[in-house]
Amino acid sequence: SEKHGGGPVVPEKAVRFSFTVMSVSVRADGKEDEITIYREPKPNSELSCKPLCLMFVDESDHEMLTAILWPIIAERNAMKESRLIISIGGLPRSFRFHFRGTGYDEKMVREMEGLEASGSTYICTLCDSGRAEASQNMVLHAITRSHEENLERYEIWRTNPFSESVEVLRDRVKGVSAKPFMETHPTLDALHCDIGNATEFYKIFQDEIGEVYQKVNPSREERRSWRAALDKQLRKKMKLRPVMRM
Repeated sequence: SEKHGGGPVVPEKAVRFSFTVMSVSVRADGKEDEITIYREPKPNSELSCKPLCLMFVDESDHEMLTAILWPIIAERNAMKESRLIISIGGLPRSFRFHFRGTGYDEKMVREMEGLEASGSTYICTLCDSGRAEASQNMVLHAITRSHEENLERYEIWRTNPFSESVEVLRDRVKGVSAKPFMETHPTLDALHCDIGNATEFYKIFQDEIGEVYQKVNPSREERRSWRAALDKQLRKKMKLRPVMRM
């Protein structure tokens, strides 16, 4: 790493996307059981992980280089044309592969898309959520920011067509105050993953406390008492305000 002096000069971040064939099985005509003919003994080994793409991100001079090896391009194109059929709930479902560039970190996206830095009121690079709103609304989030919309908002910030004060203008453009450069594909970021997971586990823990599997239709009062028990536990044992459970 260049930060520590020795070794080759590489960008600050290098991301390697790869996939592994875990097992191959076949089913003979007229037979119900599948026979596994291959199983990967070392799924985490570098030898078995086929790289899909090597991505280097250098934030210091706004350069981003994506290096893809030639045989991989052929493999990726073949994968795009093929269908993956997986049995879900007994029904075969067909899936296609889409490859998208999403290996960017938050600091870089904010800087390149004209958003305020990560300590800002606007906590998300994908939606207009502010801190106060995010602590209240744990469930409903929509991807609202896009490169085009950020460009439009920057123009409003630059020209101030309605002659508004800085506070009102900042709220109108939701913290976009520099020209966006990088066309990022919206994808689910770590923050929203956390919010979704926290909400899900919050429900699961309440059901566990009330041993819901033994009851048919628990009343609202019962559910409320389970939630109160969980909130008390969060406050006492983990020193957490229940609303900040994420």
